Amino acid sequence: MSEIKKDNTEEKILNAAQAVFIQKGMDGSRMQEIADHAGINKALVHYYFRTKQKLYEAIFRKVFKQIFPKIETFILSDQPIEEKLTIFIENYIDVLLKNPYLPTFILKEINRDPEFLASVLKSQGIHPNQIFEMFEREMEDGKIRKMDPRELLVNLLSLSIFPFAAKPLMQLMLFENDKKAYKQFLQNRKTTVQEFVLNSILLKDK
Repeated sequence: MSEIKKDNTEEKILNAAQAVFIQKGMDGSRMQEIADHAGINKALVHYYFRTKQKLYEAIFRKVFKQIFPKIETFILSDQPIEEKLTIFIENYIDVLLKNPYLPTFILKEINRDPEFLASVLKSQGIHPNQIFEMFEREMEDGKIRKMDPRELLVNLLSLSIFPFAAKPLMQLMLFENDKKAYKQFLQNRKTTVQEFVLNSILLKDK
């Protein structure tokens, strides 16, 4: 089997598995369904990934690379905190706009296997203590107001994620199921969340 064909087949499987897992979760997905979605024989899926668990783990890592791109670069950068947060929020919401089903998928899997999820986060270079230390340095330097850094991180994530995770209800209740209007609302969240977070934490020069 040539390397090009091998890579194409593996990519087909990963793309199909991502679509199926995001829609049905780990427990509701079947290898045959993934094979059908990829347009290949189920034996090939087993050849590349052996088990559904191994395929699921590969997909989860792929998903988190999309959600948290270059997180270590973000943490270690010497950019001002307002620039860091602005870039993070813009990139994060852009990823969610391209993959609107990810929040629901992740929330479902958090309850199924939180330990696995934590291991994936750590493998992608996401260590909460590093993020907290970054926030605490900014607090000590008098650039942002003092607060529990966990509160700041949760605010960042929840303000960005919730409108996507609750989309079916929010779109129906607040926008009378106008999909175009809700999509624009989500796009506007990049600015809304940036302004809300920065206005709440930045200390004004005296």
